[in-house]
Order: sequence, then C-alpha cells, then structure tokens
Amino acid sequence: MRRTRIVATIGPASEGADTLRRLVEAGVDVFRLSMAHGDIPSSLERLRRVRAIAPDIGIMIDIPGPKIRAGSFGTSPVVLNAGTTVELVEGFGETSSAERIYVEREGVLNLLRSGDRVHIGDGGVSLMVSEVGEVVTTHVTSAGPVMGKPGLSLPSSIMNDSLPTPDDRARLEALRTEDFDILAVSFVRSGQDMINVREVLNRPDVMMMAKIETPEGIENLDQIVDASDSIMVARGDMGVRLPIEEVPHMQKLIVRHGIRGGRPVVVATQMLESMTHAQVPTRAEVTDVANAVLDGASCVMLSGETAIGDDPVATVTTMDRIVRRAEASFNNALWGESLELRNFAHDSQAHRITAAISGAAWRAAMEENAVAIVACTRSGWTARAISRFRPPMPIVAISPSEKTSRQLRTSWGIDHVVVDPAQDIDALCDVAVKDLVERGIARSGDNVVVMAGSESGGTAVTDTVRFVVVP
Repeated sequence: MRRTRIVATIGPASEGADTLRRLVEAGVDVFRLSMAHGDIPSSLERLRRVRAIAPDIGIMIDIPGPKIRAGSFGTSPVVLNAGTTVELVEGFGETSSAERIYVEREGVLNLLRSGDRVHIGDGGVSLMVSEVGEVVTTHVTSAGPVMGKPGLSLPSSIMNDSLPTPDDRARLEALRTEDFDILAVSFVRSGQDMINVREVLNRPDVMMMAKIETPEGIENLDQIVDASDSIMVARGDMGVRLPIEEVPHMQKLIVRHGIRGGRPVVVATQMLESMTHAQVPTRAEVTDVANAVLDGASCVMLSGETAIGDDPVATVTTMDRIVRRAEASFNNALWGESLELRNFAHDSQAHRITAAISGAAWRAAMEENAVAIVACTRSGWTARAISRFRPPMPIVAISPSEKTSRQLRTSWGIDHVVVDPAQDIDALCDVAVKDLVERGIARSGDNVVVMAGSESGGTAVTDTVRFVVVP
C-alpha cells in the first residue's frame, strides 16, 4: 500500500460526480474544499455533494483567514508583462484584467505606500506601488500568467487581523452542523489563534489543522502544534513572507515538530504545478514530492493541479507513482530510532499515557518482526501516536466511529480502519486478527501487536500492549 496520503483540492475541473469517483480510484485520501472562492451557500452545497458522492473519503474545509483575494481573472491565463502599469481598485464581484485588478477587501489599499510590493498568487507575479490615491498605481516587477481568483500578499504590517476574522466567523457558524472531518485554518500566527477558532466552531469531533505560512507561525510553532490536531506546511504564502531559500528548511522543521507530537503534517503548494496544463511534471517537481515523503510528511497535497487543471485524475496518478517510489527508499527503522518524542501542555493525561505506550508497541513490533500493529481507538489519537514512528509493517485501526475512520486518512501508514463497536480487549483482538487474516496480511504463527485500553484503565486511554500470535 501507499503509506503517505494524498490530498486533492476540488474545484471546477474536479467537482463532477464522475471525476470525483475517478479521483478516489486513483488514490485520493482526502478532498480539500476551499471556502475562499464563492459564497457560503455555494460552498455548503459543494460540501454536501462531495460527501454524498464520496462518503468514505475525508473532507477538509479550508477557511481563508485574513487573505485578500483579487477579482476573478477568469479560467484562461491573463499575462502581466514586466514594466506595464496595473491599477489596484477596491471592488467585489468584478472581473480583473491585465490593466486593472480589483481587490476584494475594504480599507486596505489606502494603507499601501509608494515602494510597497504586492505579490499575486504564490509570489510568481509581483507589483511595486508607485502612486497611492483612490486608485493605487503599480508596475509589474515580476511577470507571469494569472488566472482564477488569486490571493494578494500585502506587506505584513497591513495583515494584522486576529483569528477568526469576521468573515471566517460567519463560515464557522454555517459549518457547525455540516458533515466534514478537518478544518484547515489559514495564517495561524499563535496557539491562541487556534484556540479562538476552535471555540467558535464548537465541534470537538472536527480535527483542527493549522496552516503555517508566516514568520510568526514559525516563531510560535511549538505552541501552535500544541493547540492543533494537525499541521499544514503552506509553502505558497510562506515563500512570499520569508526569503525563498528558507522554505525547504522550514518545511523540514515543521514536519519534524508536528510528527514528533503525533500531529499529521501536510506538505502543500506547487507540488506538481506544471501538470495544471502539462501531461508530465518537471523533474524538479518529482524531486520535490519525493523529498516531502523522505522528510516524513504524512500527506502531500495538490491545489490548482486538481482544482482547475486539465487532467486532475492523471495528476493524482502521477503523484501516487512518485510517492510509492520514494517510500521504497524511506528508512523506517532509522526514522523511529531518531524520533525525538514530544508531549505538549494541551495533551491530556490520557494522550500522554497513550503516547508512551505507543513507543513500547513500536519497539515490540520491530524486535519481534510483527506483521502488523493494531491500534484500538475512539478519537484516532492511538493510531496517530503509533503512526509517528513510521513502522515498516501495516498499522490497522479499529474504531467505533466512521468520522474517526475518515480523519485517519490524513495519517501516515494507516493501512485500514475497521469500524466495530467492540469494547472488550479480547473481542478487539479477535476482530483485528480476523481482519488481518482475511486480507492476507497475517497467517498462522505470525505476531501481531495490539494497543488497547484495559478494563481498569477504561476506553479513554490506551494503556495496554498485547502480543498476539495468530492461531
């Protein structure tokens, strides 16, 4: 099986029922739906439609935070040429062009000053402000094509909104009764940002994912990991707000910090960007995806490639091939041996005990050549705790929750989730062994390591490691 998961962003190119089904067949584990495009009712309609078509796939909802968007350039690329003049005008629902870009945010243009830089999208196209008035006049310093509704990155002194923004608060209130699994929060700068968003959403059943994309987010990385359930390395805005040469090093840092705390980490942005229109990726993109796998990322994510690309299914198929080949070179034993474990202040005592037990389970499985590790889990934490060791054998989770099953699709190496209401540890072991035998993973005489809660410890904490020999 492929152990690193694939996240695909859904957009106009991929939201059809047939394409969604083909994406699942190609290997997508999680669908990402961005609420940065379109109004709340249309976003909810898309969410419900995707859930109906793909009931077993994880759904990630991405809220935009204080990100500023340009008015749409349409579905065909619009080229901004170096040296040309471009006007920035406040406006909503307007169509942007190579001569005039509408800025969908009130009261920010008058904060710009002559000499400020404005980056479009992931920073490939840049403007410099030359004159500020009712209309802001700029000229293009870095040329290139733009399309859709790209983000606009303004100086950080202007982008000082607290989270959640008023617009995001409205989105969170609308999402309170919807069926989704993960909430990705943009421009997280502190642990308090995640706490604030979590309180507004008020959905303990939803995993909270912090997107790290600002210098403040990196500076406060530990407290953000502490307050989050998972992490995203959002390299697009990170590459605009940090020196570009820092991005690969920050990626490795964030992945390591997140994984050692048992938080799944997604690496995102421009992974196979050329495949938005090309049939094959560049060699550099292939290397980038492979390096993310070798860094230990839990998931790799496709954005525009599947949202607006010419062939979303082919892009996922290509990523699947690259990931599988990279995993063949991953040193599982070295990763587990060198992993510096970390518990955080917000982790409950039950989580800390489970994290400690997972270390014993990993060691036992490695030393006795177990054919699988079984994690009995309600919330998914037990499975995520063992997943961080990146064991070479399959990890099978048993949970009573369908939602937990979908959320575990962001976790590295979870081979399979059995949804079963059994509580007794003996019954859970029987369920696990039966599943492993039926799927050809275990045979008579094989060793299986099972992590579960004992009768004395209760189901809320995993405090037992049991060695099972398949009869």
